[in-house]
Amino acid sequence: MAKQAAPAAGGRRAAAKIVFALGLVLFAQALLALCLVSAQQLLVPRNMPFGVTGPPSPVVAAVASRTGLDLAGYPSASAVTDAADRGELYGAYVSGGASDTLIVVPSKSFFAQTELEPAFLDAAHKLGRPVTVQTVKPLASTDPVGAVTSLLLLPLLIGGYLAAVLVYKAAHGVAAAPWRAAILIGYALVGALLTDLIAGLGIGAYSSSHFWPLLPCFWLVTSAVALSAAAMQALVGKMGTLLVAVLFIVIGGPPAGGLGTYLLPVYWRNIGVVLPPQSAVTLINHVLYFGGSDISTPLVVLFLYAAAGTAVIGWYGRIRPARAAARAAGATAPAAAAAPPPDRRRAVIGMLAALGICAVMQCLFATNYMSASHAPKATDLPFGVVGTSPVLPAAQKTISLKVTQYPNEAAAKTAIDEARIFGALVSSGTSNTLIVVPSMSDLAPLDLAVKFEEAAKATGQKVALQQYAPTPLAAKDPFGLVQGLMLVPLLIGGYMSSTLLMAATGRAAGRWRAAQLAGFAVVSGLVIDLIVCYWLQGFPSHKFWITWPICSLIVAVVAFVAAILQKLLGPVGTLVTVVVMILFGNPSSGGASGVPYLPAFWRDIGPYLPPRNGYILLHHTIYFDGHGTGQALTTLLVYLGVAAAVLIALDLRRPEAAVPVDATEAAAMSVPIGATP
Repeated sequence: MAKQAAPAAGGRRAAAKIVFALGLVLFAQALLALCLVSAQQLLVPRNMPFGVTGPPSPVVAAVASRTGLDLAGYPSASAVTDAADRGELYGAYVSGGASDTLIVVPSKSFFAQTELEPAFLDAAHKLGRPVTVQTVKPLASTDPVGAVTSLLLLPLLIGGYLAAVLVYKAAHGVAAAPWRAAILIGYALVGALLTDLIAGLGIGAYSSSHFWPLLPCFWLVTSAVALSAAAMQALVGKMGTLLVAVLFIVIGGPPAGGLGTYLLPVYWRNIGVVLPPQSAVTLINHVLYFGGSDISTPLVVLFLYAAAGTAVIGWYGRIRPARAAARAAGATAPAAAAAPPPDRRRAVIGMLAALGICAVMQCLFATNYMSASHAPKATDLPFGVVGTSPVLPAAQKTISLKVTQYPNEAAAKTAIDEARIFGALVSSGTSNTLIVVPSMSDLAPLDLAVKFEEAAKATGQKVALQQYAPTPLAAKDPFGLVQGLMLVPLLIGGYMSSTLLMAATGRAAGRWRAAQLAGFAVVSGLVIDLIVCYWLQGFPSHKFWITWPICSLIVAVVAFVAAILQKLLGPVGTLVTVVVMILFGNPSSGGASGVPYLPAFWRDIGPYLPPRNGYILLHHTIYFDGHGTGQALTTLLVYLGVAAAVLIALDLRRPEAAVPVDATEAAAMSVPIGATP
């Protein structure tokens, strides 16, 4: 009886470990989806600092009544302009005289400008008040939509986090070794220098004159994250790594405010104030565009995190052990005396290898995301035309279009319904109507409107703007960002499930591994679908049931691919999966802007990787009734079928070796490093 009970008890313990591991992944996945989508789905002004000067204006009153502006009065036009020039305001309105002036500050927030400028111009037009637009601190041509600041945060945040994780593992779990703070600060300088060289001098996302001013900022950000992570590991052990990932990446990343802090929900903005990512974004943005003005608060926050982390590491690494040694002075310790001396050479080699991996990952994050997204520009944007107009060739001088002729407006709208074009120009001799599709791309409608308006002025024509969407965007997703946001937790959940199963079982695969991963995919797809659709109302509720299997399919594909790589490479397979899915797949997905806005390299590799196909399948199913999803669905099903067959074949023909515990733990602890769009 005892012999029979022992295997049964072992089986129950193994099952409990598997359930706990997958439950932990599901919780992390759900939390990430909740944080990402709720923070960024509805970017509208909320208590946004806005300056006014001159006599009370009905234009300001009209806009402020329906827009979340925090109005601040200034004594003169020069005073309010100076405040905008220092980065204190998102915009301003100067009233009085023959014409009013609207001041916009695109470098403070490109999205805020796209909200404020149309609102003020429309109100001024309705009230019969002439107004001119004055731009203060325009964005650089290498950063036309203000994405560089948030893209810079990504490698700095990940670099600091990974440095703490990998050094901890290289030190065999000694989180507070006396030399650890110095090593992390030294690595932070190297990581900052690499990021600065890649993003600035290499990719050219900002001018070379900003290289030196930004370097100490990058160093401080990476140091604050790395030292804080090490301190938490010293306080709570292995769980400190997970705690840092939750606080700094899952919770701290979404309210960083890269698109504009005052576009975030108020509670998210308040949460972000006390965490490093938001302070890092403010610091980088103000050094990059506002000459370093108004950076005292982010500097204080980041220095406090770095100093507190150093103090905790010092206490646990030097002061506390020294006091314990003093109390034990004179006492005999035969076990300690018999312990062999540490192999310093091996420890140093392990440390250098860990930091080398961290540096490579940080460089890849800096290179891939920055090169893919810092300057979106349309190439062969699919576009429809009805009739002929001089406006079209004039517009094509400034925007690359792939033009298709249609016999009438109904045919053009049918092409839009089927997700084949991003817009259309309908001309009938004396009139021109530009049709834009907000559900197709967050950037294309604005891009087309600006370019065609300029072309109309140049040719002496008039163009009327018409918005058209087969399925209107959800009220809580006015820019169509949700599908790109929900893709990230789906990808991360896929490789985390396989990795933590490896950690729970001690083996890279097993007899029921494919079934376990498939079951998890079904459940996680349902959970993400429930959170985004019903809780956050991120897409129309009548799309709930068709979205669930798509979410599960994406998770299953990534999980199966990760399981194969882990079977072949062991824990290193997790790292390879992250590189393929997150570092190359996610930047090449096209996201909310659309594939035509990607550079050539990223456009070309995207069709062969799951993230692009997953995004297209999600987006087109929700907003275009599944049109244009044949290739994406086929690709994902091929991935799933081939991966399942290979995984089963490997399990049957290849003997399964146990995975080293330390390596498994390292992989498990270093997986929550997915990137936000």
